[in-house]
Amino acid sequence: MALPTWDHPEPLALGSAPVPEYGVGSLADLMPTVAAGMGVPGTTASIPELTAADRVCVFLVDGLGWEQLKAHPDEAPYLTALLASSRGGTGRPITAGYPATTATSLASVGTGLPPGAHGLPGYTVRDPRTQELMNQLRWQPWTSPKVWQPYPTIFQLADRAGVHTAQVTSPAFQNTPLTQIALSGGTFHGRLSGEDRMDLAAEQLSAGDRALIYTYYSELDGAGHRFGVDSDAWRGQLMHVDRLVQRLAEQLPPRTALYVTADHGMIDIPFDEQHRIDFDEDWELRAGVALLGGEGRARHVYAVPGAESDVLTCWREVLGEQFWIASRDEAIAAGWFGPHIDERVYARLGDVVAAAHDDVLIVASEREPKESAMVGNHGSMTPVEQLVPLLEVRS
Repeated sequence: MALPTWDHPEPLALGSAPVPEYGVGSLADLMPTVAAGMGVPGTTASIPELTAADRVCVFLVDGLGWEQLKAHPDEAPYLTALLASSRGGTGRPITAGYPATTATSLASVGTGLPPGAHGLPGYTVRDPRTQELMNQLRWQPWTSPKVWQPYPTIFQLADRAGVHTAQVTSPAFQNTPLTQIALSGGTFHGRLSGEDRMDLAAEQLSAGDRALIYTYYSELDGAGHRFGVDSDAWRGQLMHVDRLVQRLAEQLPPRTALYVTADHGMIDIPFDEQHRIDFDEDWELRAGVALLGGEGRARHVYAVPGAESDVLTCWREVLGEQFWIASRDEAIAAGWFGPHIDERVYARLGDVVAAAHDDVLIVASEREPKESAMVGNHGSMTPVEQLVPLLEVRS
């Protein structure tokens, strides 16, 4: 009598994950390319499609994914008309980097380094010194910013090279650790309204023969998290962003390139057990896990010492059809966090790294009640999260 056979679905192959375009077309490559075009020492042009300009403004719209923008031409007619200009007129997006989340992406933009080098490889990661989770967006618990991220920013390099350099954003960000380690250099100008930021950014572009100006808008991302990218609130914010970009573009001084980009896209996840797997209620996933880091679509899993292999096996068996599940060394070898990993960053990465493939989240209803309640989410390597525009206006 033949023994029964059991169908064990194969987990997703790690080689099928669309790794970000580090070195040729990621957010980490934008500022070095811009600065190299201004002759800033220590920078290299890495995005070959871009051409140099004497004055550059980078306008980063938090949460403005490439696929969301393309899906809403009526709400964003000005931005839609610029789609063909993306990435130096190729009409293509660039990639955010992994994970596709704000703290990681802003650090990549400001330092010109991928996550494995700048060391902010997730929303929350383990601090090897304290063995506690470190929230890298809110900077809790406190740790020395310069120790956590020791590299100079591109803004600092540009300022030292005589380029007029400024950040024009919300006053609330002036003294935050994330600003210190990612976006400092030159002068900081806080303005509350988006319109005031656009007007002042245009003024700052005119303040030098060479100028590098950064400005930022966060409210689109906030609407997406709270209401979803399929909401009237999100569409209303997109309409406002469209007007802001046009307002800035119409004030550009001569010899200027304006680049409009984003830190990540976003996806709405339904509120049911099929799409939201609750770590706090799943004994299999919790077994052998000391800390759960990252966020719902990009998890760092830190095992109890000695349980690393068992945790990896369990997570692959339970989630391997919906997530790319890798060990730390496998994720590094696959290039998820960039071409190399600094020694100080290695232990910040999870023993197991889980990146969502399907429309699914690993929530933690008790540990992370606010994050678990968000409608719109991001973090993984899927196109809807990973692809961001690099729209261009020249004067």
